[in-house]
Amino acid sequence: MIDTFVRTGPLMEATSYPQWAQQLIRDCAPSKRRVVEHEIYQRMRDNTINPKTMRMYLIGGWPVVEQFSLYMGHNLGKTRYGRHPGEDMARRWLIRNIRVELNHADYWVHWARAHDVSLDDMIAQEIPAEFQALNDWCWHTCTADSLAVSMAATNYAIEGAVGEWSAVVCSSTVYEDSFPQEGRKRAMKWLKMHAQYDDEHPWEALEIICTLAGLNPSEALQTELRKAICKSYDYKYLFLQSCLQYEKAPVARERLEMVEAG
Repeated sequence: MIDTFVRTGPLMEATSYPQWAQQLIRDCAPSKRRVVEHEIYQRMRDNTINPKTMRMYLIGGWPVVEQFSLYMGHNLGKTRYGRHPGEDMARRWLIRNIRVELNHADYWVHWARAHDVSLDDMIAQEIPAEFQALNDWCWHTCTADSLAVSMAATNYAIEGAVGEWSAVVCSSTVYEDSFPQEGRKRAMKWLKMHAQYDDEHPWEALEIICTLAGLNPSEALQTELRKAICKSYDYKYLFLQSCLQYEKAPVARERLEMVEAG
């Protein structure tokens, strides 16, 4: 029986992928929805987000943005030319997109500066430990897991959620209009870039994952993929909740002050 997956339908339609992948999408949807529909992004869109929360978000999110190309580099190192069609696809795709990701750190810096958050602030990472959880998870999966699983956790899950929540923020001009005209374009470039093109990236990653896994992957691999994808969403949700708790809870604010006093 031929077990090779070759996509014939449209890239961005779930029905173009094997039944197991369609079920994977459904199984992971609730975890993804908690992230994409999180109140932080709605408040960002409406420009009602607390400045302290925004600061925590930009500083806490920096390691993942700055190191995303490095995660992809680890995945690239797992490939060997000619060994498997999925590896060849991953090799070409990762090489091309690593170069794109390198620019995204610059765009994040511009966004942060628009909120008076400096590069030194982001490098210092003077924030509580839970803000590091998503970055730690990404490093773990990209160094310890198979190519299919680590790409599912990063290029499929994280990039997919980013594309959707950035589209939420950009669905109104209220947030964009809050920046002075001079520098507005630079402040919004990270968000605009992801809202405009990243919607294809997770689907391209899914095609690679399905090519690597085949039409009938083992139950163990399917479980591993589901857990990895949901962990990425869940760690992102933890990050978002952590940003909010330092705005809402006096005890948490005191803890943050202790960390900053160091």
